[in-house]
Amino acid sequence: MKIAILGLSQTGKKTLFTLLTGRPVPPTRKPDEAVEGIAQIHDSRVDALSNLYQPKKTTYAENQFVLCPDIAEGSTSRQWMDPARRCDLLCLLIRAFDSPEVFHPAGSVDPERDRAMIDAELLLADMQLVETRLQRIAREKKGGQTSAQVLEEKILNRFNAALEEEKPLSTVQLEPHEEQAIKSLDLVTRTPILYAYNVSEDDIGKDFGPDVFSLSCAIESEIAAMESEDRAEFMEALGITQPSLERINAALYDALGLMSFYTSGEDECRAWTIRKGSSAPVAGGKIHSDIERGFIRVEVMKFDDLMASGSEQAVKQSGKMQLNGKDYIIEDGDICHFLFNV
Repeated sequence: MKIAILGLSQTGKKTLFTLLTGRPVPPTRKPDEAVEGIAQIHDSRVDALSNLYQPKKTTYAENQFVLCPDIAEGSTSRQWMDPARRCDLLCLLIRAFDSPEVFHPAGSVDPERDRAMIDAELLLADMQLVETRLQRIAREKKGGQTSAQVLEEKILNRFNAALEEEKPLSTVQLEPHEEQAIKSLDLVTRTPILYAYNVSEDDIGKDFGPDVFSLSCAIESEIAAMESEDRAEFMEALGITQPSLERINAALYDALGLMSFYTSGEDECRAWTIRKGSSAPVAGGKIHSDIERGFIRVEVMKFDDLMASGSEQAVKQSGKMQLNGKDYIIEDGDICHFLFNV
């Protein structure tokens, strides 16, 4: 999955990008340049499987992050827009920390004000695109319209009405064939959003609302730089039970409607990412298209059952190894072995 990191200047976006990907932002980066990096998703269940099987290879799932140019209020160029449109999720980093060394472009720290401003910029970006597309359709329709053009115009008019009421396009319900008709437009307010507040040390753990993820990029940088034996003590002193980078990946998965299943053995233990509600053949297709095409059945162990039993053989002896057909819906944490024939 491709995730955009967006926000105003001086919010900590570069720090978050580096924390997630391990890639420093090049000092030669231009203001209008997007930077991309791959982040392994640390998963304690992968670690547990690896400890149990001692495989030759351990493979975590990965996300691709895109550090977009700064959003600037009232700017007509919107240089952040193109890289953001090509992403599956927007991670909007909002500044919620005070620092005399770090200026704020608006002159003061007010996360709710900044969030409202960014939401408005997203709406304006989509409004501009929808209006431009409707103008083009109006010119083209003089020579007659195809059924696809008629459908697109109908959808865009619904979008335009929602945007004029300052509603994001995610509020407009579409049928699957309608989704396909406008997919190429990459409208940003139809993209899932995770609001992340970059807080000060004093506000770690503070509740900013049900749809807000909070972290301190400064503190997380300190944690990442520590030796492992010092890390736990430092986190305990701050009341941090789990590094925010692990929590933010879980939040990103939840926002995208994703989950993990696993394959395990002596050769490799690996996490695979699928959408919630995926059937067994679709999950197998993530590993190889032949598995989906020639699917027969899937053997499933529950992660907790394997950890409690201590081995696959013990799971089988306890009668908890499941054999499921093509209608089985994969659950988060399932450990799967696919049988197929092509």
